[in-house]
Amino acid sequence: MNTLTLEINPQAVAIVRIDVPERSLNVFTPTFVDELTDVVEYVLGDDKIVGAVITSAKPGFLAGADLKVLVEAFDGGITPAAASRRFVRETAMMRRIETGTKPFVAAINGLALGGGLELALACHHRILVDSPKAVVGLPEVNVGLLPAGGGTQRLPRMIGVERALPLLLEGTTLKPDQALALGVVDAVVAAEHLIETACQWVLDHPTGHPAITKPWDTKGFTVPGGVGCLAPHAVRSFQYNTTLARRDNHNYPARQAILSAVFEGTQLPFDRALRVEAKYFGTLLANPVARNLMRTLFINKGAADKLSRRPVEHDRFTVRKVGVIGAGMMGAGIAYVASQAGVEVVLIDTDRTAAERGKAYSGRLLDKAVERGSQTLELAQAQLQRIRATTEFGELEDCELVIEAVFETRDVKASVIPRAEALLAPDSLFASNTSTLPISGLAQYAQRPEHFIGMHFFSPVERMPLVEIIVGQQTSTKAVAHALDFVGLLKKTPIVVNDSPGFYTSRIFSCYIDEGMSMLAEGVAPALIENAARLAGMATGPLAVTDEVSLDLQKRVIDQAHADHLPLQFLRSHARPVVERMTTLGRLGRKSGGGFYEFPQGGKKHLWPQLHTLFSVGADQPDVTHIRDRLLYIMALESARCMEERVITDPVDADLGAILGLGYPAWTGGTLSLIDTVGLPVFIQCCDRLADQHGERFRPSSWLRARAQRGEAFYASGVAEESPCKSA
Repeated sequence: MNTLTLEINPQAVAIVRIDVPERSLNVFTPTFVDELTDVVEYVLGDDKIVGAVITSAKPGFLAGADLKVLVEAFDGGITPAAASRRFVRETAMMRRIETGTKPFVAAINGLALGGGLELALACHHRILVDSPKAVVGLPEVNVGLLPAGGGTQRLPRMIGVERALPLLLEGTTLKPDQALALGVVDAVVAAEHLIETACQWVLDHPTGHPAITKPWDTKGFTVPGGVGCLAPHAVRSFQYNTTLARRDNHNYPARQAILSAVFEGTQLPFDRALRVEAKYFGTLLANPVARNLMRTLFINKGAADKLSRRPVEHDRFTVRKVGVIGAGMMGAGIAYVASQAGVEVVLIDTDRTAAERGKAYSGRLLDKAVERGSQTLELAQAQLQRIRATTEFGELEDCELVIEAVFETRDVKASVIPRAEALLAPDSLFASNTSTLPISGLAQYAQRPEHFIGMHFFSPVERMPLVEIIVGQQTSTKAVAHALDFVGLLKKTPIVVNDSPGFYTSRIFSCYIDEGMSMLAEGVAPALIENAARLAGMATGPLAVTDEVSLDLQKRVIDQAHADHLPLQFLRSHARPVVERMTTLGRLGRKSGGGFYEFPQGGKKHLWPQLHTLFSVGADQPDVTHIRDRLLYIMALESARCMEERVITDPVDADLGAILGLGYPAWTGGTLSLIDTVGLPVFIQCCDRLADQHGERFRPSSWLRARAQRGEAFYASGVAEESPCKSA
């Protein structure tokens, strides 16, 4: 056998160990399903075998389907009907386990997610190893799908609708004690007793024992908690979770499908219920949202986290000590995550008070971690001791890496770079945390421009998962490799982009907030702008996020672009009047107590009432979908321009950067995935209409038009859907 080993112990218990080859974690494959089906039939058909224990030869038990295979199925044009039959063999095999006449025990020796837990649920008894790594759950909703191996039907029948729905709708993973308390598993034991305990349960529950007949296969069964799914408590749970699902604004269909599958299925006999589950699964797998989520946030993010873009010809870079220049919020955050990774940090600022304040930021974060119980006091103190606050540049001498995070103006950075770099060893790396200033220009102040690179973190650093690596004109591949090694050490997700004013993320971010400000100047109601952004699935509205990053910063960036004589597209002309007007009034955003929003002390922020006076609201307001399209499409179009200009060389970087760095809606898969999902010809048509109405910034380039004529998607398979920009 290729994926299983079978052992019959002296007590005639079959011990089946899963070991899918060439996988660090077991997943469902056609060969695995074929072999397990054969083993189940062998156990049930051999009178000498009393039952079976299913476990794993790997540290983890079993995950679900291979997401790459599911993405390929969508890209191959699978229909909902065909998709609903995708796991019929797996479901039949699991059903055979639970309706057979012999006991099957799942000895879960590690992580069991998705189909792995569903296989365990089909067994008659579940024993989980007592280990923090042995988490179980049905996380399919996170990839836009629902459990297709009976999970939406077995779990509610086991633990009730009220307990099951949150696990299914949130994709929650459970630690051993939580799984036991909820009844998802029947026992938790130490690793050394797992197989022995499982075999004993088989021996104690031979053929004919009531425990090997599932409750839902007995006459008169009702879902736990009353009289089934129509009991008052279950109805309240459905109503509450339906309201939560609607908050997705129909962007994520999986939650509604799960609710429907549970509601309909739990009123039917079990085998008919499985067909209901399969039907809803088919609608989701044939939907581009699932493909987009799987491809970008799991397959491509997983590859990026493994440093797939790293030049392989260079040795690994070890950072034991890093210098961080600038102890503001960004520098303090970088110091925190570096010290968390075990790196010694020299945190430098212009005066001692500022430097100590930067270190105190880590202290506050660590105090909260200790209070929550997620960090011990000893480890927290050790981490804080790894940060040395100082004003002395001389302490940078033995740093392998220095990151400057000073004020976002060329003059300040020009004074810091040569002063710090002169102290470093020849093979050390120097990185700028700039978010807008071209790296090639800053490298002019460095003695070794080949060792100079951009390393753009996002605030707050301790929470934001993305780091944008910016490659200057003279940056070496060795510097790129070493920068990626450091990002990997921090356990963050890197993207690699080429130099440009604003690089990639700042360019599309500016498009987003500028479009919001442009609409405000046009007379669009501020609340409509913000609500349309949230309806689209953006993390924050354009006016609200501008307040967070501050309007005076936007003014400095715009002024610097003019001073550098950048091309017209970087001058942000349609937003500049709004920035000028707000900064003149001293309304700079949250840091000044108010910008587009008011930030009352101890109260909830709200839109500044005087905005209606400052920017008069038009009598006729556009449709909310039109506003949504303007915001999503301008960012997608700018991403395409970045591909055209070779700022971005891989669509994966564009999509990850947009979602992880800027909160672009995950259902789209990212900016370029959105274009592919809509279809490039339709996207160009929509942008042309927007350009006619709102300005040439929406006009697609000849490069993009030629790409559409060639039928060339950004990814290998692009699937055109109905245009979501009908209002444009």
